[in-house]
Amino acid sequence: MDFLHRHIEALIFCAPEPLSAAELVSCLSEMFGAEVPEADVWSALDELGQKYQKEDFSFALERLGGGYQFLTKPAYQPSIRILLRQQSQKRLSSAQLETLSIIAYKQPLTKGEVEQIRGVSCDYSLQKLLEKELIVIKGKSEGVGRPLIYGTSQKFMDYFGINSMQDLPQPKDFSQPEFQVGEEKD
Repeated sequence: MDFLHRHIEALIFCAPEPLSAAELVSCLSEMFGAEVPEADVWSALDELGQKYQKEDFSFALERLGGGYQFLTKPAYQPSIRILLRQQSQKRLSSAQLETLSIIAYKQPLTKGEVEQIRGVSCDYSLQKLLEKELIVIKGKSEGVGRPLIYGTSQKFMDYFGINSMQDLPQPKDFSQPEFQVGEEKD
């Protein structure tokens, strides 16, 4: 069974996005020329998950976006933060983040609707978000001129490490408790 584990590790390691158990079964079955039981893949994924939780490894096998991917552990965030800061040209600007958050929470919507919420033009931000594949064109509106409708992509889910849109923080998560009359401030 160790043989199967190594193949699963290699597939997950080289995959550009999370791999589902079904994708692993399909790939392994084709490679071996025989059906690989999904239960064996799940068992191997569980064992690999336990293996990479040990302190010997700087990364862990995590489930996200409906699949599995190797991610670095939180203890290594400072060094990763430096690397990401050095690659800042790839980061999202404030305008892009604002546009992306509007699309994420209100999708599907048109460019005009995004601009109405933001109060400014968002052509450049939409273009960059499309280039980075964080949003996709979902179709055309039935409105006048049939404008394009935008929504988030699977890459958006992977980029932010969420499994579903319900995982997005809700406005209540951002509010800080207000002091009540008569309460003392610490």
